[in-house]
Amino acid sequence: MSSFGDIMREKCMNFSIRVVNLCKFLNEEKKEYRMADQLFRSATSIGANYCEALCAVSRNDFEYRIYVSLKESNEVLYWLELLFRTKYLTKTQYESISNDAIELKKILASTTKKLRSESKERKS
Repeated sequence: MSSFGDIMREKCMNFSIRVVNLCKFLNEEKKEYRMADQLFRSATSIGANYCEALCAVSRNDFEYRIYVSLKESNEVLYWLELLFRTKYLTKTQYESISNDAIELKKILASTTKKLRSESKERKS
């Protein structure tokens, strides 16, 4: 795996761990289960799909898994904003974890854009 791949995998893992801990807090302290479950699923799916991409059987499979990770990162931002706007998260909690989600989304968006550009070049 490339050093970028290692770094990105670690970023995904660290983000997942943060979200798992946030969901524990939401379940135990706030008694919020439904949104916490949705957040948990989408957030942990970012890293899971990224890891699947690293073992892709084809370039198309790799591109697809990266794109799914990007879509999941966008969903995470939705759930975080909803949790904030419904007062389950403080502004500090929201900003801290959403900044991490935004960073992952930007990296995945950039990667997706580059992969699509490379695909178009190969087809030309």
